[in-house]
Amino acid sequence: MSLTLNNVTKKFGSHTAVRQLSLEIPESEIFGFLGANGAGKTTTFRMILGLLQQTDGSIDWNGESINYHKSHLIGYLPEERGLYPKLKIVDQLVYLARLRGMNKSDALQQLDYWLDRFKVPEYKGKKVEELSKGNQQKIQFISAVLHNPKLLILDEPFSGLDPVNVEMLKEAVVDLKDQGTSIVFSSHRMEHVEELCEHLCIMHHGSPVVHGSLRQIKRDFGKKNVVIRSDFDLSFIQDISGVTRFKKVSEGCDVQIESEHVAQKIFDALHQKGFVRKFDLEEPSLNDIFIEKVGASYNE
Repeated sequence: MSLTLNNVTKKFGSHTAVRQLSLEIPESEIFGFLGANGAGKTTTFRMILGLLQQTDGSIDWNGESINYHKSHLIGYLPEERGLYPKLKIVDQLVYLARLRGMNKSDALQQLDYWLDRFKVPEYKGKKVEELSKGNQQKIQFISAVLHNPKLLILDEPFSGLDPVNVEMLKEAVVDLKDQGTSIVFSSHRMEHVEELCEHLCIMHHGSPVVHGSLRQIKRDFGKKNVVIRSDFDLSFIQDISGVTRFKKVSEGCDVQIESEHVAQKIFDALHQKGFVRKFDLEEPSLNDIFIEKVGASYNE
C-alpha cells in the first residue's frame, strides 16, 4: 500500500505550515522525513493520520482517501510521548490495542512478544512512571506497533535512547519493514536516516527542498569529501581551487571538494610534504546535504 500526497497545503490563518507537498511513499519501505524545527513535519504527520484536515490537496493510501476511520491500520509514535504515567503498562497497552480492533488475548500475546524482544518482560505490571525515560520510550514504541499496523509513522523514535537501545529499536523497525509495513521516519540524526532509508524528503519552511532516492540525491549533490590525516600542517589545502570547505581537526583535516578531479590536485600537493596516514575520498554525507540546503534558515 503506497501513500501518496498530492499538492498538500495546510494553513493556520495567515501562516502556511505546509505548502504544495507532493510525495509518494513506497510500500514496505522506510521513508525518511527531515527538516529543521518548524519545517512542517509534524503537521504533515497529523494530516496523514486524519487528525488535521488539509487546506488543499489530497492524501491517498492505496488509491483511497485516508482518514481517521483508517486509524486502526496505522501506528504512530509521536515526538511528544503520551502514555498515562499512573496506569499499568499491561492495562493501557491492551486498551489501546482493543481501540484498534484487537481482541484481548491477541493483544496480550503481542505485548509479551515485544516485552521479551526488548528485554523488559518484568515491566508488564509496572506503571509507566516507574520506568526510566529510555524504557518508557520502548513501551511507547510497542504501543504504536502492537496492532500490526500497515503504515507506521515514527517521529524521532530514537531520541533519548542509549546506543544499545537505539540498535534494538532499529532492528525492530527493519523487521517490520521486511514484514510489509510501510514506515515514515523522522529524525534529526542523519546517520540513522542514511542507514535505514532508501528514499527521503527534506522539508524547509513547509516545502520540500530535496526529494528522491538517497543514492540519487547524493549523486546530484555533486560534491565529495576528502579525509586527510597527517603529522604536518595542512592549512595550504584551503587555498587550492575547487575546495569548498576546509575543517581542521586534531590529526589533519576534513575537506569538501567540487569534484573528484580536485582530489587529485590535493593528492599531488601533498607529495613530498611528509607522511600521510590517511587519504580517503568519500561521497557526501546526508548531514552535508542537509546543512547546505537547510542550514541558512538558522541564520535568518
